Amino acid sequence: MIIHFITVGQKMPKWVSEGYNEYAKRLPKACSLNLIELPMANRGKTNSVDKMKAEEAKKILDAIPKGARLIVLDEHGQQVTTKGLANKMEDWLAGGQDIALVVGGPDGLEQSLIDSAQWKWGLSKLTLPHPMVRILVAEQIYRAWSVINNHPYHRE
Repeated sequence: MIIHFITVGQKMPKWVSEGYNEYAKRLPKACSLNLIELPMANRGKTNSVDKMKAEEAKKILDAIPKGARLIVLDEHGQQVTTKGLANKMEDWLAGGQDIALVVGGPDGLEQSLIDSAQWKWGLSKLTLPHPMVRILVAEQIYRAWSVINNHPYHRE
């Protein structure tokens, strides 16, 4: 299974790339994390938020591999424990489909994209900066994998 981690926003600081890569490289090929960075819509004075979200949604849909299960990060999504995420990941692995895990831009995701997701994942009730989300998601995916495989990384 490949988790295609599709994010809106490019040119992250070095510390973000290093943090993300640290966890992504720990995952085995059977559960790999593939970062796909998409450019944000132009945030000029004449663009409405709805127009920007629609433009970004089109880029996201074009980046989702055929047959992948769509998971979106959404502030109103379901918040789970690490064990809950591990259970989700076990289901994903058993399903045999790749995953498209999507993070929108600064204005969020277009509602139609959220509505079409098979799962809406809420990381926190806190507002988190996009660069930190990349590292947090990579770490939690690795942690969930370690729970599934009884790896000592996750301690109870």
